[in-house]
Amino acid sequence: MLDRLEKIQQKYLKISDELTTASQPEELKRLYKERSRLTPLFEKISEYKRLTQDKKEAEELLKTEKDGEMRSMYEEERNSASDRIASLEKELEILLLPPDPNSGKNILVEIRAGTGGDEAGLFVADLFRMYTKFADKQGIKHEIIDSSPTGIGGLKEIVFALENDKAYDLFKYEAGTHRVQRIPATESGGRIHTSAVTVAVLPEAEESEVNINENDLRVDVYRSSGSGGQHVNTTDSAVRITHIPTGVVVACQDEKSQHKNKAKAMRILSARILEKQAEEKKAAADALKKQMVGTGDRSERIRTYNFPQGRCTDHRIGFTSHNLSAIMEGDLDDLIGALTEEDRVKRLAEAQTH
Repeated sequence: MLDRLEKIQQKYLKISDELTTASQPEELKRLYKERSRLTPLFEKISEYKRLTQDKKEAEELLKTEKDGEMRSMYEEERNSASDRIASLEKELEILLLPPDPNSGKNILVEIRAGTGGDEAGLFVADLFRMYTKFADKQGIKHEIIDSSPTGIGGLKEIVFALENDKAYDLFKYEAGTHRVQRIPATESGGRIHTSAVTVAVLPEAEESEVNINENDLRVDVYRSSGSGGQHVNTTDSAVRITHIPTGVVVACQDEKSQHKNKAKAMRILSARILEKQAEEKKAAADALKKQMVGTGDRSERIRTYNFPQGRCTDHRIGFTSHNLSAIMEGDLDDLIGALTEEDRVKRLAEAQTH
């Protein structure tokens, strides 16, 4: 283990040296990203090596020290170092796990109404508000890419970008079907309705990851649909792009400018092609799971929001909170923390069995 830790420290120092001479923006971005990923490891390794040395020195002094008071002090130093070393070894085991290849990327989040009609559309808007409030608390910038209002305050769907190196790691567990149980505002009989929405989390593709040939695209423009009256767009500003080789189709009409809509549609297209490529690799590597590829966790009910009981349950880990009102205000720290910890435990167990 010590050899591996030493190599990581050397790699960190080498990257720091390269940053002083690098001048190309892409190279600087890559180096900063890699150093940022290695910084927690470098700090823990430095502390681990220092404590290991402190423990060794205390043990050496105990071999010759006769004074009782001094021996007690060295024993305390040795025991304190031993306890912290044991704790650090567990932390390093986790930090040494292979990083998620999408870690550090910006993401696109797509929320779509499923079963439940207008009530599902209202919950799409509620989830969007919940996510953006959480993002604001985390210092993550968000930008609406495209949206389709229902006209009663809800959304048929919304696509938005989250731009921060923490975005993917914090939101990757949100992909799936979210079920809501509550009494709709339009329900006069007071009956509880069950609706569902789907959430997709797409890592944004970097230029080097997806190569899109303009000749492979079919671009259609059309008049975007509005809410009526003065808001109706009278120009063909909405854009639909079809990537012919993969069959991936995206549309964007949120902006009044055709150029801006096309640029946003291309962001979504790149992310979806990257996701499709990842799914194809997964299918090739694991034929037994190929039937799940293309839907992933989105086909499974991952979470239920029960408003009458003020309860939120994540079915994947059995996590339940009875403070639903706080969760809907973006207080997701405990929930996402529990999902992250469960994922780490599973990955650590898998690493130890290989």
